[in-house]
Amino acid sequence: MTGVFLKDPGGRLEYQVDWQSDYLAGRSIMASDWQVLPDQAGVAAALTLSAPRLADGRTAITLGGGRAGQLYRVVNRITLADGNSDERTLLVRVEDR
Repeated sequence: MTGVFLKDPGGRLEYQVDWQSDYLAGRSIMASDWQVLPDQAGVAAALTLSAPRLADGRTAITLGGGRAGQLYRVVNRITLADGNSDERTLLVRVEDR
């Protein structure tokens, strides 16, 4: 994943990672965990995570809130049925829009 996603502090939007298009090749995802890592200490609590989903090789999370002017790293870690694991990071910049 490349680029920065823009989000308004008042918006609630779903973001997805399409693992199937990357490399699953018949393997299945057994677990998906999401975490917010702030670009600056102490701002993680402002961005909320809700409604995680896992279906058809895709993982999704709904993001709400956030502080205008902050850049967040939203990390999705998966565990595959064969015991391997991987992660992808979404960069989300919160701006008043």
